[in-house]
Amino acid sequence: MAESDSMQIVVWVVEDNNHFRKSVVSLVNRTEGMICEHAFASCEQALTMLETGSLPDILLLDIGLSGMSGIEGIAKFKSMIPTTQIIMLTMHEDDKKVFEAISAGAMGYLLKSSPPENIIRGIQEVIDGGSAINPLIARKVLEQFTRAAASHSEYGLTRREKEILALFVDGLRKQEIADKLFLSFHTVNAHIKNIYNKLQVNTRGQLMAKAHKERIV
Repeated sequence: MAESDSMQIVVWVVEDNNHFRKSVVSLVNRTEGMICEHAFASCEQALTMLETGSLPDILLLDIGLSGMSGIEGIAKFKSMIPTTQIIMLTMHEDDKKVFEAISAGAMGYLLKSSPPENIIRGIQEVIDGGSAINPLIARKVLEQFTRAAASHSEYGLTRREKEILALFVDGLRKQEIADKLFLSFHTVNAHIKNIYNKLQVNTRGQLMAKAHKERIV
């Protein structure tokens, strides 16, 4: 956390809407225990200021900026100020952007249409170790991660391919799998080649590691 004589939570705002930016700055500065030291219209301006050594505790970052977008900016900010917590501000509940921002390292995602107290509450929640995401967006993020994990873990494997993969990972040889499943060696070999291609691996070791790590079988 950034240090100050009064131990206030230091907030920066990156928002290209002049009116909304000023409103957020005013909101933070009239909240006890918080201070907005800097406000910028772009990620580029904020990144330049970071080179002076000034550090915020919280960065309120607009997702739809001109120039470098908020999502693109997350990685830049995290590399320069890894201890600063980033809360995204947005006009829309865009599932894809929510997913991208959270995946990139944002600790919060608030709608600009939220009541002012929600923004302040979000800042405090993140400072306290939580995550500032409204319930509707939290549910969408969970659904998005669940869908992504499901499609990633399946890899388009057929029922037979999964059956053969499980036996292969257990250490059975191709002929042993063929005998167990009453298949020809050539059929099992063809299935295993397909499995390698779908999982994008080149060796049995890589295949086993991926299968265990991602719990494919």
